[in-house]
Amino acid sequence: MKHKIIVFIAIAFSIYTLSITNSGCAQIGMPTGGDRDSLAPVLVRASPDLKATNVQGNRISLTFNEYVQVEDAFKNVLVTPVPKGNPEIRFNLKTVTVRLKDSLLPNTTYSINFGNSIRDVNENNIYKDFTYVFSTGDRIDSLQLSGKVILAETGKTDSTLMVLLYRNATDTSVTKNRPDYIARVNPEGNFTFKYLPEGNFRVYALKDGDGNKSYNSKTEMFGFLPDDKSITIAETDSTANVLLYAYEQEKPKPVGATAAVPKPKLEKKLRYTGLPSKQDLLNPLTITFNNPVTVDSQKIYLTDTNYNRIPNVKFSMDSTDTQLTLATDWKPETDYVLFVDKEIAKDSLGNTLAKGDTIRFVTKKTEDYGRIVMRFTNLDLGKNPVLQFLEGETVKYSYPITSLEWSNQRFPPGDYGIRILFDNNKNGKWDPGDFSKKLQPETTILLPQKLGIKANWDNEREIKL
Repeated sequence: MKHKIIVFIAIAFSIYTLSITNSGCAQIGMPTGGDRDSLAPVLVRASPDLKATNVQGNRISLTFNEYVQVEDAFKNVLVTPVPKGNPEIRFNLKTVTVRLKDSLLPNTTYSINFGNSIRDVNENNIYKDFTYVFSTGDRIDSLQLSGKVILAETGKTDSTLMVLLYRNATDTSVTKNRPDYIARVNPEGNFTFKYLPEGNFRVYALKDGDGNKSYNSKTEMFGFLPDDKSITIAETDSTANVLLYAYEQEKPKPVGATAAVPKPKLEKKLRYTGLPSKQDLLNPLTITFNNPVTVDSQKIYLTDTNYNRIPNVKFSMDSTDTQLTLATDWKPETDYVLFVDKEIAKDSLGNTLAKGDTIRFVTKKTEDYGRIVMRFTNLDLGKNPVLQFLEGETVKYSYPITSLEWSNQRFPPGDYGIRILFDNNKNGKWDPGDFSKKLQPETTILLPQKLGIKANWDNEREIKL
């Protein structure tokens, strides 16, 4: 009996974060007993005042209503414009002090974003998203820049990324200099710069591997706007939105990857394993040898039960010289016979198989697979979309989409993530960007729900982009 599952998905797809020395006195313990304190600290006084103008000194004092601490200031506190020297942050009893070591710029709005680093001592309650703002001029700048960062290869987001903003920059500023402004990316991939002045800015995404606040390694996650264009922020348009696609141009090498890998010790007897009781219709048959071997493909052949040879069987060895694959157009629910001569393979010690073998097996039925129909709305076929099915983070199956309806009558059962790759160069895989050539990465859309495929079930999906 056939069963049918129909699932509808609507995808709202939107096109389109300091080095600080941290020190503190010993923590102050509070008496236990009574109800648990669940309230965050409250700022009761700031010197200079919050959003003060015409500030001259470089020392800020913040006083709270209870004993507080600053957790991991080096990581969590952002000062913008970004100073050259590391600010000094101290906490003592109810007071947090910040000393900016650089000379302050004239007519400039400064912000100190503490994120979630200010907490009370007793219960670790967080003073969330606190930003202290002041100006050395007679006004507080109020312009904003917002946007989103998406991982180009996966369509996911990464809250460990930063967004860097350079004012009146050249096309090499991000590779040589610290930025003027920094913002964090939240778990949804969004970021916002506040208290900005008017001007032209270049904006970049970066996962700063070495702490230099600049893009100096192709293994760092990085993103830039098309053609590295500038963004103009003006009073007449007080907000702007941008989309950045982040990528790694080169994958980091695993630790110890350069170390020599010892060759495995050869076993004294040559043998093979891996023949299935039921052969998958979609994949080649694989034989695995216990030692690396050279293979004579003339000494293995596939027949039907009447011993008629199956034509057009393709043989190949993997890079380890231990796996032999036999690929053919398997017929469903069909008996096959595989003849393996004892001289088929020889290892470097001259060993061959102890004896030849005759293996009988049957292929799976069509009913062992699920059936899929996908119908797409607003999908641009001119961008060479590729439908990718994922197991975890691995692309398990990949199919070019050439029409707004795609179907497959034999799909392996399982739970799959789904995404669409826009394959600009039609090579069937994702390609990173290249900032030196102003080349953007290929992009993907990650569909929000998994697809569960059951044997002998129909699965239909309407996907609206």
